Amino acid sequence: MPSHLFADRPAQPPEPGSVDALISQTRRLRGEVDAVRRDTVVDDDDAQGRWQRALCDLAVHHLDDLREHLGQLKEGLPTAPETVELPQVAPEAGLDAQTRVGSAEWNLLTDEVSWSEELFQIFGRSPESGALPLDELGSTLFSEDQPLLTAWVTACLVDGRPIDGEFRIVRADGRVRTLHMRGEPVLDSDGCTASMWAVLRDVSELRRSQRAVRESRDSLQRRREIAQTERRLAVELQEAVLPPWRGSLRFPYGSAGTLDVAAHYLPSATSALIGGDWYDALELPDGCSMLTVGDLTGHGVTATSGMAMMLGALRGMAMAGIEPGPLMGWLNQLLETSVQPALGSAVCCRYDPERQVLSWAQAGHPAPLLFRRGSGRSLLPPEGVLLGATSGASYGQAEESLEVGDLLVLHTDGLTPRSIEFSRADGTERLLALAPRFSAARSAQECVRIVIEEFGESEREDDACVLVARIGG
Repeated sequence: MPSHLFADRPAQPPEPGSVDALISQTRRLRGEVDAVRRDTVVDDDDAQGRWQRALCDLAVHHLDDLREHLGQLKEGLPTAPETVELPQVAPEAGLDAQTRVGSAEWNLLTDEVSWSEELFQIFGRSPESGALPLDELGSTLFSEDQPLLTAWVTACLVDGRPIDGEFRIVRADGRVRTLHMRGEPVLDSDGCTASMWAVLRDVSELRRSQRAVRESRDSLQRRREIAQTERRLAVELQEAVLPPWRGSLRFPYGSAGTLDVAAHYLPSATSALIGGDWYDALELPDGCSMLTVGDLTGHGVTATSGMAMMLGALRGMAMAGIEPGPLMGWLNQLLETSVQPALGSAVCCRYDPERQVLSWAQAGHPAPLLFRRGSGRSLLPPEGVLLGATSGASYGQAEESLEVGDLLVLHTDGLTPRSIEFSRADGTERLLALAPRFSAARSAQECVRIVIEEFGESEREDDACVLVARIGG
């Protein structure tokens, strides 16, 4: 059982230095055991010497395994989308470390069989029942392992080959154990096989632990591959749905001037998954323009497929001439009836270049920021709750008169990270503080670069979108 000094102490991740020290100690110990093994002189009649030599062989093998496992521990697992806890394998009762190695010798001349007390315990037999002769040893094995043991024993007795292998036995109490057997023939003065000796070690717990680690590693690898595939699909879907234009976009309005638009997607700094953020700018059939940004909860393919549905519906309704307020109501109803329940926030703007008026609505989303002549402010938001939060919700619509040279900044919530120290208002203040730099910028694309310089290195827990629209003369 575990030492009372460590039984109640929670497991802690190993420090790299401590693992290096363990590797060095294992390497040094392996060399010392190997030296003892080389110095052990074994005579044919020296059973004690053979026993010691076999134990040294086993120790060297397991020290090699230990060093390999410590090396894997030092390297650590590659970064995974989620932490996977390895299963804990509890040792079986009834066999402690002192009873897991036993020895045996089978005399072929006298048919005498000699088992150590430890070997009786390993096989679950009482000494009174006697040791098993070689021809009966196979009866305790799994049927599929019996031919293997027969071949080993035959090769050992006939060809003088040493035995080094594993097989499984079924004890009298029904327990299944895995044994590692190392054995050699003992020759008489004429060079004929007189007996065979062997050392058997119960490696059941070791193999169970190795199997648990292997299964956990395979499970982790499968989950990693699934996560990579999901990310690839989400990226491909996002690229297919978001606007095909990159850089800046200009909507010419003839005598009414132009609308210079630029946008950018910023991935999360802490997550490998793609979120449901979107942005879009669209020229409408009546000569107006639609500007929008939004975000759906969640990550991965589910979020990006939901985003594709919402953005497709938004584009269609905007092209049909539906105003931003009613449009938000239809989006809310669409999200309520979707197969994958989710919440979303969005802002939708409709700009009329003839009147130079911006009509807009929002659903639980940061309001657009208006920059004019070197200063900025947040527009007063109309009524609007999160999409998918309330059945039959109504959404207000506001209007704002714009002037040539005005700059609009639309962004999703992830652009300005929030924490205990920083609120959404703090992030908005940081954006408004960029007003002098925006005033000096020559294009919407340059303004987007300014935003990226300010927020691109932030430790965002979510991805984000930013869209900048500049009213030209």
